[in-house]
Amino acid sequence: MSRRCVVTNKAVVSGNNVSHAHNKTRRKFLPNLTETRVYSETLNRFFRIKVTAAGLRTLEHKGGFDAWLLDIAPSKLEAEMRKVRKELVAKKEAA
Repeated sequence: MSRRCVVTNKAVVSGNNVSHAHNKTRRKFLPNLTETRVYSETLNRFFRIKVTAAGLRTLEHKGGFDAWLLDIAPSKLEAEMRKVRKELVAKKEAA
């Protein structure tokens, strides 16, 4: 599984370590990822996602996992999240 946030799409970025003598060596900047469970109130179940700390704040700001999924365009989601969104939309329309 990749080191990419499901919500913000933040990923690994490369750059340089720069010493006092100005020597440069390559390094990676890793996102602050955590694997967490988020609850979908409409589907009444948990989903396990990799998300950054900023991504968790985004979910809270948007009003939860369901509201975020409905707010974002399907083209900006990973394949797994597209399936969840499709399931969520179908359940909302049925209700």
